[in-house]
Amino acid sequence: MNILVLLLVGLIAGFLADKLVKNTFGTVGDMLIGVVGSFVGSWIFGKLGLPVSGLLWEIIAATAGAVVLLLIINLFKKK
Repeated sequence: MNILVLLLVGLIAGFLADKLVKNTFGTVGDMLIGVVGSFVGSWIFGKLGLPVSGLLWEIIAATAGAVVLLLIINLFKKK
């Protein structure tokens, strides 16, 4: 995947996950969570046998992975 596409997908997924889970890590933090979430989401979708092909499915998988990542971060974050 092209690095610009990866960053674009990460930015979109991080933004969407931030709105769904209500965390504030800033734009760069959201992008990093989205990029890591894309790997997590692709792995989860692969284990479920769901194909991830095309930009829309990459964004969906990355958002799902970023949401899972944010939920895990929330478990360990001090309140």
